[in-house]
Amino acid sequence: MLNRRCGVLGDPIAHSLSPVLHRAAYAELGLGWTYDAHRVPSGGLEAFMSGLGPEWRGLSLTMPLKREALAQLDRHSDRLTDRARLAGAVNTLVLEDDGSRVGDNTDLPGAAAAIRERTSAPLGSAVVLGGGATATSVGLALADLGVRSVELLVRDESRAGETVAALRAHPAGVDVRTSALDATDGVRADVVVSTVPASAQTTALVERCAAVPVVFEVLYDPWPTPLAASALDTGRTLVGGLDLLVHQAALQVELFTGSPAPLDVMRDAGERALADRATA
Repeated sequence: MLNRRCGVLGDPIAHSLSPVLHRAAYAELGLGWTYDAHRVPSGGLEAFMSGLGPEWRGLSLTMPLKREALAQLDRHSDRLTDRARLAGAVNTLVLEDDGSRVGDNTDLPGAAAAIRERTSAPLGSAVVLGGGATATSVGLALADLGVRSVELLVRDESRAGETVAALRAHPAGVDVRTSALDATDGVRADVVVSTVPASAQTTALVERCAAVPVVFEVLYDPWPTPLAASALDTGRTLVGGLDLLVHQAALQVELFTGSPAPLDVMRDAGERALADRATA
């Protein structure tokens, strides 16, 4: 029997908690699988994958490889799930024993599960900070939950075209518009999602979002970000990056292993790792 290998690819990658979560899951499931982080820069995905042996079972992809993977799978006629194609991004590659590959996007159902774990409030409108692949995935998840109006706050509106097109293509029909991230008017929505770095969360931006009742911060390191800290200080509902990471990783574990993922075990491992980082 092959000693199965999995891993997470991206650049930068040293901060990733994915190895902690996946290793905890495999240990709980009684599997002797390995899962490691690999630094793969933009343009390097195909070369990395060409060197993989038959022991490899699955890959988690983070920035900047999610859209690169979609294009590569299209070229090679491998299978893409509907949600990966809709998002225009792949964050999960399942490597089948026959040599074929399946590209999926667990960020969509993972984001929906993370939100509903923290709130059951009806959500009709959203403001998303940023316009990249993660903004696309979370925006589509929000559309699945009933959001019909999405405003993207971005630095460069011309670079958000793929995200705008993907959200508008959602079968439910979503009104999508873009605005400047550094505008001064207050944000009005049922939920605000941040996909921008903590360094971009200026005092002015945080204050603009102060009236939104639900905050979804996709980052987990550093924690808390300025936006997350504001939500905690004011008692608003906060969905954190660890929530998203755990739920999407649990789905990856199930795709790789065929077994139900031990969600609580994975969350506990992630929380301990973040606490260790905070005291290091």
